[in-house]
Amino acid sequence: MTETYEAVVIGGGAAGLSAALVLGRARRRTLVVDAGEPRNAPAAHMQGYLTRDGMPPAEFLAEGRREIEGYGVELVRDRAVDVVRDDAGEFDVALATGPTVHARRLVVTTGLADELPSVPGVAERFGRDVVHCPYCHGWEVRDEAFGVLATTPMSVHQALMVSQWSKDVTLFLHTVGEDELSDEDRRRLAAAGVAVVPGEVAGLVVDGDRLTGVRLADGTAHDRSVLFVAPRAVPRTGLFERLGAELRETPFGTYPVVDETGLTTVPGVWAAGNAIGFAEQVVNAASGGYRAAATLNGELLLADLDAAVERGQN
Repeated sequence: MTETYEAVVIGGGAAGLSAALVLGRARRRTLVVDAGEPRNAPAAHMQGYLTRDGMPPAEFLAEGRREIEGYGVELVRDRAVDVVRDDAGEFDVALATGPTVHARRLVVTTGLADELPSVPGVAERFGRDVVHCPYCHGWEVRDEAFGVLATTPMSVHQALMVSQWSKDVTLFLHTVGEDELSDEDRRRLAAAGVAVVPGEVAGLVVDGDRLTGVRLADGTAHDRSVLFVAPRAVPRTGLFERLGAELRETPFGTYPVVDETGLTTVPGVWAAGNAIGFAEQVVNAASGGYRAAATLNGELLLADLDAAVERGQN
């Protein structure tokens, strides 16, 4: 028999676990489907989450799973591969291992994947001395020799941002032509003291498992101990597309259209975390999951009360 839940949360990161915690405490029968692919897995620590600053992401998620278990929330390590909305406005969720579960409401927190620039060594060192977010890593690498790997003209903004954490910053234009920089870009880079180096980056220089430099295609090397990159966001929108949710194009990928609670254009389906945007940090994701779950719970309550009223009138 198909298991039926009041809410199924697809995704077991900060957003999904936060939603599950609220739903569990609201006494809703809830299932979390977790594929085990958190975006911040490469990072040794997460920063900027009040009272959890510096906590390893894996430890944070393990604590979250422990907490939701205390409220009777079920969790399966599986992947939702399909979802269908039925005539009653409820949902059948097919799992990769075979079973299908039924949900009255859904919270989708499937997040996104970071597609890294195809420079040898970048993927291997990502989350260590190759990083992407100054708010996530800037304090830990402050005052070191920064490099910024440009992949679009928007990388200028990244170089300007990271100059707040170090006054030794070099922007490697890589695949960006010098003529793609505006006059305003040049003025701001000069004001920030950011050096600009044209030419394609061929790889990294590593010594004793530490980044020591950036090597250009012409063979020249520049001493650097930290490299900032800008991954291309690849949102996991498959389930939203299957449900027919309206999507919006942004410079950082395609995401579902949501209201202030995370409700998508599909009734009964909420989204939270990096499923709704590139810049959602852990603390934002947890907040979004909470908001979605609280709204979902209120909707279910009113729906059940209205149904009871209707039954009493018939």
